[in-house]
Amino acid sequence: MTVKILVFEGFDELDAVGPYEVFQLAGRYGCDMSAELVTLTPTDRVVARSGMRIEPHGTLEDSVADLVVVPGGGWNDDGPGVRVEYDRGEIPESLARLHAEGMTVASVCTGALLLAKAGLLDGRPATTHHTAVADLRELGVNVVEERVVDDGDVLTAGGITSGFDLALHIVARECGESVAESVARELEYERAI
Repeated sequence: MTVKILVFEGFDELDAVGPYEVFQLAGRYGCDMSAELVTLTPTDRVVARSGMRIEPHGTLEDSVADLVVVPGGGWNDDGPGVRVEYDRGEIPESLARLHAEGMTVASVCTGALLLAKAGLLDGRPATTHHTAVADLRELGVNVVEERVVDDGDVLTAGGITSGFDLALHIVARECGESVAESVARELEYERAI
């Protein structure tokens, strides 16, 4: 399984880096899984919400992937982040197209707002960070109070650290519970689901 984690200016570091680490470790534990940090358009560097600078591996369109993970960050802040990307609309358009082509899409935290704008949460249960629940409901989404919501080809995770649980859930779903447990043990992370 190839996972692309879509980063953008103002994304929350842990929303992206936590799942990235889980997916890469799963590959080391025998799961046919790898992850890349990618952008929508080519760029040399992306600055995250708390100032971390990363060099993306490429773009979302560079190669085929099985899953794209969309982090949150910046929904309730001034400056770059999910709110800016929501208003711009390019990420939601790409997500809608890729999902229609068969790609599974997941979000961490307020990344769910980008999935909602893409129409991917219409008629589906979903979750997001507690500070954005009302906004997600206003968009007509069936918000449920769960740490991770798996609706098959669309998954959402609640707050920032729920990205670990989302990624471990995907690892368990795709590669088996024993691999997910090995990764959690390596991380010394106590799974919440």
